[in-house]
Amino acid sequence: MNFQTWILQKLPGISLHSAEAVLKLTDEGSTVPFIARYRKEATGNLDEVMIQKVIDAKEEMEMVLKRQTHILGEIEHQKKLTPELKKLISSTFDLTMLEEIYLPFKQKRKTKATLAKEAGLEPLALWIWNTCQGKEKLGNISLEDKAKEFINEKFELTDVKTVLEKTQDILIEMFSLETELRDYVRDAIFKRAHVITSKAKKAQPHSKFERYFEHSEAITSLQNPQNSHRYLAMRRGWTEEELSLTIDGSPDEPELHESNVTHFEKLALKVPTAPGAAILKRAALLAYKVHVLSSVENQVHKTLKTIADEAAISVFAENLRKLLLASPFGSKSVLGVDPGLRTGCKLALVSDSGEYQTSTVIHTQGESSHAEKILCEIAKKTKLKAVAVGNGTAGRETETFIRECFKKNDIKVPVVMVSESGASVYSASAVAREEFPDLDLTVRGAISIARRLQDPLAELVKVDPKSIGVGQYQHDVSQTELKKSLDFVVDSCVNAVGINLNTASMHLLSHISGISESLAKTIVSHRDKKGLFKSRLELLKLPRFSEKVFEQSAGFLRIPNSENPLDNTGIHPERYPFLEKLAKSMGKKITDFIGSGASVLKSNKQLSTEIGAFTLNDIANELEKPGRDPRDEFVAFQYRDDIHAIQDLKPGLICPGIVTNVTNFGAFVDIGVHQDGLVHISQLSNTFVKDPRSVVSPGDKVQVKVIEVNLEKNQIALTMKMDAAVGSITKPSGAGKSQPVAKPQEKVSMNNAFASLAGLTGLKKN
Repeated sequence: MNFQTWILQKLPGISLHSAEAVLKLTDEGSTVPFIARYRKEATGNLDEVMIQKVIDAKEEMEMVLKRQTHILGEIEHQKKLTPELKKLISSTFDLTMLEEIYLPFKQKRKTKATLAKEAGLEPLALWIWNTCQGKEKLGNISLEDKAKEFINEKFELTDVKTVLEKTQDILIEMFSLETELRDYVRDAIFKRAHVITSKAKKAQPHSKFERYFEHSEAITSLQNPQNSHRYLAMRRGWTEEELSLTIDGSPDEPELHESNVTHFEKLALKVPTAPGAAILKRAALLAYKVHVLSSVENQVHKTLKTIADEAAISVFAENLRKLLLASPFGSKSVLGVDPGLRTGCKLALVSDSGEYQTSTVIHTQGESSHAEKILCEIAKKTKLKAVAVGNGTAGRETETFIRECFKKNDIKVPVVMVSESGASVYSASAVAREEFPDLDLTVRGAISIARRLQDPLAELVKVDPKSIGVGQYQHDVSQTELKKSLDFVVDSCVNAVGINLNTASMHLLSHISGISESLAKTIVSHRDKKGLFKSRLELLKLPRFSEKVFEQSAGFLRIPNSENPLDNTGIHPERYPFLEKLAKSMGKKITDFIGSGASVLKSNKQLSTEIGAFTLNDIANELEKPGRDPRDEFVAFQYRDDIHAIQDLKPGLICPGIVTNVTNFGAFVDIGVHQDGLVHISQLSNTFVKDPRSVVSPGDKVQVKVIEVNLEKNQIALTMKMDAAVGSITKPSGAGKSQPVAKPQEKVSMNNAFASLAGLTGLKKN
């Protein structure tokens, strides 16, 4: 198979011309963000995701071809490669099927069957097999008489019973390697079997896996990406030994395994009266139970895990993208607050450029007048524009205290709750130590909280994405694939927004197309020693900053006060000559195109033909709003003042909240009580919702209503359907009886919603 055919099969929505253009550009050293942004004409305007899919498809094809070559070489070395087998292998492009074809030829460690063959019993096994299939005449010889011919004391074959037992080992292996039989069983299991879980010995009281204590679900159902999170939950319960997990027939089809064994027998037992019929039937049963079934079950687990991993990683990646592209407060002075009760709240003031100014500690409990005085002094004596409060332990109490303090003293400075997921990881990291070597961990955390409000993207790139807590089963999925996907998202977001060359940190710079970590350090070092960059072209004077690196990176770097106004746009320097020539021909200056003057470009068909419609449109948009930030404008948010803990909630209460995580089964919403509530997929809208991400995204500000509160399990069920029926508060054991639920059908829905929490990561439990 050539690349063209492969692409048509794997990516039917992408033209061969576009795919070949992508591969040509990547071979030349172009990055995905660069190709997506500045080579739209070549690729037919493919986005980053489709470009990456083309690259991945090529890598997958190369991996398959490499495996084909290896298998062909191994079989040829054994002198068993026939023209038919070679054709079969060369035309098989599914790795699982390739391994099935290769299985009979794979070099094995010494097995019982190998030892039996070494003892000279293979001819007897073939005689039994062939007579049962009618390929060899029966004659008058009995199985016992035939077996006597193979008695050999040298190999401890002292009697007929031993000979037949050892021969059976060979027959079991013959059955287990039969491709037709394995295909039949695989097809039956995948189409008709169920994944069944039950309560195991180590199951905990009020276990998060309670839903799966008696659960059966069709494999076909779990192969649907929308349901695949349930397999990960079952798998985690299995690995934590709270669940037992098996693959079996459905309750309606208990005969599944019996029918598989029968098929085994029928395939080989064409002559039921043959001397070896009984031994062959036993071999068929053992081959199925011991070898084939376990092998197919492993394939089931591998397939379900792959599907679930892809779905979970996709959820994580999309959530991360929304979080990274959250609205920035902007270049304004912010006071970061890392809340604390016993040790007090750590305050850190950062300037409008994010530079650390000073820090202190206040205690909001007990005698709080001193804390009030400090806060008022900071607000009045600095150019403070906002207070960012971490949403961890005591976050709501601290937010309320500061808000009331400012209201009492007529200070009009917004107080904003900020997610501090991953802040503690950053505080203790080498990155934080390098940035603030002389500061305490808690002060670094307060600085990070302040900067997260100013520019979430610039601060979050310093944290391992897996620590941010917007993923579903992030510790259960392939860590290699997860890292690859998250790194892709971070790079994509940084390049989509663009960065200020003169203020960006080394960590932000290292995510720009074409710029390595060492080059990022070189840029920062040059700024520190030589001063700010006045032009993009100055980058070419840096050591190891080649023309290729400049080509890949320049368009994503902004210089607000550059000598050339185009340096503060996403227009690539390679297009400067075009615009300069155009301006000269029209008797204008470049600056005449900025703002409303860009309209003359959009309507010019001749220019569109000259440089391409996609490119011209991008240039016009950049000139229309130079230096624009593609992220939404910042809007302040406030929780309800009368709720601070889960005990404050009552069914029917309507609360403002912020979506923190979106999964396949719903969305988690922070309503300010230190525990995210779940809006089950069935409660997201009055209309049917197939994918929760079509309704909400992380960071969205929403109105929700409390349906049910379970204090014992620390769980909150929410709805975005304002007309939904409400339920009850379930109190911890001994705290009183729970109240009846208004509508039984809602109760069932919420029980399922709570159960879907099993194994989920990324929830706040402070």
